[in-house]
Amino acid sequence: MATKGKTMNILITGGAGYIGSVVTEECVAAGHNTFVIDNLVSGHKWMVHPNSEFYEADIRNTPVVNQILQKNRIEAVIHMAAFSVVGDSMSGPYGYYDNNVSGGLLLLDAMRESGVKKIIFSSTAAVYGEPEEQPIEESVELRPTNAYGETKLAFEKALKWFDYAHGIKYTILRYFNAAGASQRCGELHKPETHLIPLVLEVARGRIPVLQIYGNDYPTKDGTCIRDYVHVRDLARAHILGLESLEKGSDVYNLGSGRGFTVREVIDAARKVTDRLIPVIYSDRRDGDPPILVASPAKIIQKLGWTPDYSDLTSMIESAWKWGNDHHHLAKASGEPRW
Repeated sequence: MATKGKTMNILITGGAGYIGSVVTEECVAAGHNTFVIDNLVSGHKWMVHPNSEFYEADIRNTPVVNQILQKNRIEAVIHMAAFSVVGDSMSGPYGYYDNNVSGGLLLLDAMRESGVKKIIFSSTAAVYGEPEEQPIEESVELRPTNAYGETKLAFEKALKWFDYAHGIKYTILRYFNAAGASQRCGELHKPETHLIPLVLEVARGRIPVLQIYGNDYPTKDGTCIRDYVHVRDLARAHILGLESLEKGSDVYNLGSGRGFTVREVIDAARKVTDRLIPVIYSDRRDGDPPILVASPAKIIQKLGWTPDYSDLTSMIESAWKWGNDHHHLAKASGEPRW
């Protein structure tokens, strides 16, 4: 649960998306005044928190962003507006650099012009590439293996220099795999590429079979290992990150510290749903590392964050319940898969 401290006016970019909507919930619960900007390319208007003021706009629209920042006396930005599909980034890197890097720089410059000195950045474990040591600590060499990770890393580096030149303090949160749902908001992408929601769609019979990309990785069952963190745990870290900015800028992993193979996720989903989940195997995807597991020691020690909901069963159960309870809203939003 969010802890209430000083009330702030916060702009959340991408606040109509899966993680953004839950982060907005957490900010509202903590007593903050929230403002959401989202171009709805991948977000959903009905997922915007009702207590937030919503602007349907792109972060690259500088006059609109300036107006939002100044009119609402924004004190901090939580920046979550990014393209994030690894495969798409490999086949179409221009769009990722345009949105994730150029859009981010325009946002930072608008913050500079408007005197906004605090930002929480939604980064990714993809900045690490394929590190040999697991679990991964923040201090390892950053060597992305896909264009998505490169664009996130480019913006991380920009933050350092905007802090140096303009005093814009940042907290970088390197997400591992967000999963699960709050009571109000859950995972709904267009198209869906994340493992747990795809597994549950197969369990519901809306997708005939689950496609697993690669079964020849150097892992215990040949499938990729990933660290999953409940979206509510992830959202709480943003509140802690805001509070920590008084002490200066820093970067933290956001993961549970435990890794599960694709097959283990499927087995857990079969138990939760009591459904058959047929699978087929295909070739590996470009840019997919075999193992990504976080060391969350730094954020636990420095910010007092704890992953309260991030056991695999709880994440799958919350996602399963949310999807069953909210299919009518997804259908109304025009999602073709419902």
